Amino acid sequence: MIVRTRFAPSPTGFLHIGGARTALFSWAFAKKHGGTFILRIEDTDVARSTPEAVQAILDGMQWLGLDYDEGPFYQMQRMDRYKEVIRKMLQEGSAYYCYCSKEELDALRENQMQQGLKPRYDGRWRPEEGKTLPEPPQDIPPVIRFKNPKDGHVSWNDLVKGEISIANQELDDLIIARADGTPTYNFCVVVDDWEMGITQVIRGDDHVNNTPRQINMLKALGATIPQYAHLSMILGGDGQKLSKRHGAVSVMQYDEDGYLPEAVLNYLARLGWSHGDDEIFSKQQFCEWFDLDHITPSAAQFNTDKLNWLNAHYIKQASPETLAREMKKRLAKLHVAVSAQPDLFAVIDLYKERANTLNELAASIAYFYQKPVIDQAAAEKHLTADIKPVIAKLADLLGAVDWQAEAIHHAINEVVTQYQLKFPKVAMPLRVMLTGIAQSPSIDQVMALLGRDEVLTRINQA
Repeated sequence: MIVRTRFAPSPTGFLHIGGARTALFSWAFAKKHGGTFILRIEDTDVARSTPEAVQAILDGMQWLGLDYDEGPFYQMQRMDRYKEVIRKMLQEGSAYYCYCSKEELDALRENQMQQGLKPRYDGRWRPEEGKTLPEPPQDIPPVIRFKNPKDGHVSWNDLVKGEISIANQELDDLIIARADGTPTYNFCVVVDDWEMGITQVIRGDDHVNNTPRQINMLKALGATIPQYAHLSMILGGDGQKLSKRHGAVSVMQYDEDGYLPEAVLNYLARLGWSHGDDEIFSKQQFCEWFDLDHITPSAAQFNTDKLNWLNAHYIKQASPETLAREMKKRLAKLHVAVSAQPDLFAVIDLYKERANTLNELAASIAYFYQKPVIDQAAAEKHLTADIKPVIAKLADLLGAVDWQAEAIHHAINEVVTQYQLKFPKVAMPLRVMLTGIAQSPSIDQVMALLGRDEVLTRINQA
């Protein structure tokens, strides 16, 4: 079997985390087996589909590095083909016209609910042997329904959830074309999966109820039935369905918030799938390891702390060029222009071990390229009257030392010894004066990067 998988989002919003995980698993399965990964845009919901949402999906896929081998295909561009298949089904008797009005269907539903029955179409326009249908009304444009089998069961071995079997009696005759002639979502999916030769359908478990209907339609078309793997939903840290209140759910929002795509991919890979105790692995390693056997059928839980931990790891591992590019972009958003001095690579190297996100890193190093705003509480605590002569003495020493971290450290030690102070008693005021806050890496390294003139200027201004 030549593996062919697909990711088929509806462009009614951004590419969210659940969709991105589905795309990742479908992509990795195809890559592992030397198969083909297809991107299909299911845009039949004309009222809600937008070009902006399509672009958001494409941007999200590109940012994550999930390259597709075929596509993107757009269902709205295949309408003629869907209608052609429906005409053939009408001729063969696996589909039929239904002339029920909306009022008639509403009344049917209401009556069934009053009797405690499951609301469903009762097949009143379904052609049967020995059944006489009424004359079609002239004022009601018909829908087209699929003639679902009445007896037996539709079963499949779900590659995640195991054996699933649904009695055909539970399924009514699905509408496959609306009164205006446009085919419906479930039908378009069937034709696409058939004609694109999809071998494994990997998707969210919100589609489980669609699967028996789709299998029956595929059988009616004489198509090969793909294997199905339904992924459980992703929950927030509180055990509730993931939503905006749990934080960013748009893939591109993670880019905005300072996450590296490698970290997001690595984290998504571990949402419901595992390879022993391995936590950190490359995209290539994931493709080699990935299988459907180790996907848990229970819901995955999103943990922002774990994502931050992974992102911090990937920031440490990122190339200087990648981090420099990201810092220039993110500092620009803070209205900070990066100058030639101090050296950006050296500044990043000083801080990258301390940041969980790229945004944190950018905010931390901004003071190197603009005058810091001194935190008032830190100033009141550390910039006291008794420390002024100490810092003044240090400034005198700094004017003449060799401008290296070691020599700067020695100068600070000199005044510490002279005034019989502990090192932090001098280092903390220096941090406040030079960075605006009381926390930073080694103050001598910070000073070495800032440069003598800038250090002395900031001390004098403070």
